[in-house]
Amino acid sequence: MKPSGKIAQVKTQSNHPDSFITIKTKNTMKTTIKISALALAFAAFSFGAKAQSTTASTTTNSGVRLSVGVDAGIPVGSFNDTHSWTLGGSVQADLPVAKQLFVTVNAGYDNYFGKSISNTSLNYTDIKLIPVKAGLKYFLVENLYVQGEAGASFLTNKKDLGATKSTLFAYAPQVGVLFPVGGKSFIDAGIRFEGNSALVDNGKSLNLIGLRLAYAFGL
Repeated sequence: MKPSGKIAQVKTQSNHPDSFITIKTKNTMKTTIKISALALAFAAFSFGAKAQSTTASTTTNSGVRLSVGVDAGIPVGSFNDTHSWTLGGSVQADLPVAKQLFVTVNAGYDNYFGKSISNTSLNYTDIKLIPVKAGLKYFLVENLYVQGEAGASFLTNKKDLGATKSTLFAYAPQVGVLFPVGGKSFIDAGIRFEGNSALVDNGKSLNLIGLRLAYAFGL
């Protein structure tokens, strides 16, 4: 059967787009290397944070902080069978409520790139999401924080995927480092686990390990 240009999730006993089967061509080592690269990048920024002389406090409730960043990630679990990586961008506002504690509001756009299976004509359709989340960011020390967010991801190509849902529940615990680059400006580097609910009832979740690298500035 020749697949159409749709998600082609290899439907078994169901016409649901994300009734995933285990594709044996999954390269576990390749995935491990990619995740390790993200972890090493995060470690490098952590080291850089220690080396910087603080020009502005990251933890005081002196005002709103905005950040604009690039988001990238690697799907994990059964989602990795069909999609290889993600790329997008986001804008976030950190609103101070107490020393070391901020309320966060985050919105962005993410593209989950579908895989092409070797030696077949099988191509998985990209998944395009607009995530909107809110949560809390708490600084354990001056530059190191933990963050948790929850919200919704809006599917923009529902018809192409044959999905039954256009809004997915999303959540994202994160750990990160904020270090000064001058004045009220900072580089914000964070690594997170992000989960999105399934495209259909009783389907598989869309989970990933992600990295956000952003330029942040105080107002």
